[in-house]
Amino acid sequence: MLLVHGRDFKPRADDWLDICIASIAAGIERDFPDSVEQFGSLNKRLAYYGDITDKFLTSQGLRYDEVLVVGDRRNALVSLKSISKKKNFGVNRYDRLPGKTAVLEFAADVVAPILGRLGLSKRLLNNVGVDLAEYWQEDGEFAGQLRSRVRQALCAAFDADKNIILVSHGTDCIVTYDVLWELSHDPEFAEAYGSKKVDLWLTLGAPLGDAMVQKRIHGAKEGGVRCYPTNVVSWHNISAENDFVSHDNTLADDFNKMMTQHQVSCIRDYRIYNMAVRYGKSNPHSSSGYLIHPRTAQIIVEWLQKV
Repeated sequence: MLLVHGRDFKPRADDWLDICIASIAAGIERDFPDSVEQFGSLNKRLAYYGDITDKFLTSQGLRYDEVLVVGDRRNALVSLKSISKKKNFGVNRYDRLPGKTAVLEFAADVVAPILGRLGLSKRLLNNVGVDLAEYWQEDGEFAGQLRSRVRQALCAAFDADKNIILVSHGTDCIVTYDVLWELSHDPEFAEAYGSKKVDLWLTLGAPLGDAMVQKRIHGAKEGGVRCYPTNVVSWHNISAENDFVSHDNTLADDFNKMMTQHQVSCIRDYRIYNMAVRYGKSNPHSSSGYLIHPRTAQIIVEWLQKV
């Protein structure tokens, strides 16, 4: 299992990986206790570039209290683990979470999709994170540094010659997509890794359905099979209600040519309710909320049973 974190400040790699694995393990223990041991024996890696983004964000005058953030993430996980039955991850409990407002729901459900269709969501996403805006600066080194970290981790996983489940969250799905495309088509990497395959790519809260994002990802200006990565067998995408980062929550329709061109076996979309509460408010984009969800547990266990 290779995990790739999303944007913004991130805790140290060990702390981040620990929280992610604990979130997944809690979901599996809740719904599939017989698979806990198998998941525990799985080799788990983290593609980490938090030190790079932290340095950039600090240079922009932003501040980060790592101790507080780690503590709040662990508190959020404790609350998520208290939901002992998967049937309680539905709309009734979600609607009772603190901090949910009609204004935020309207922005996520109506405003963001309209902006995406009009091609105006660049400003929206840039306001979400200056690090994402920097990633798209063609004359900068930031994007290359992030892709290098993800590429090194993925190539190491390929070199181990094992089945791989790749888990990406949020805007890092953009970085991961670009790396997958590079390994498929860039002459610098394709000779060594073009025939390697990720068995399952799981995207969580991905913005890849956004029209503006699709114009900027690698391969967007190419034709035929060079438009898309060729190194993913199955692609599962999970989007949470009111997660504005993944406001276009279906990817199967946007990337259907990967199917018709026989570049991927399946692309499946799932809609969930993210039960995470951060700093006393509902946070539908929370990685722990995605990772502990019953749908994520089911996808991972079904994959474990195959390999």
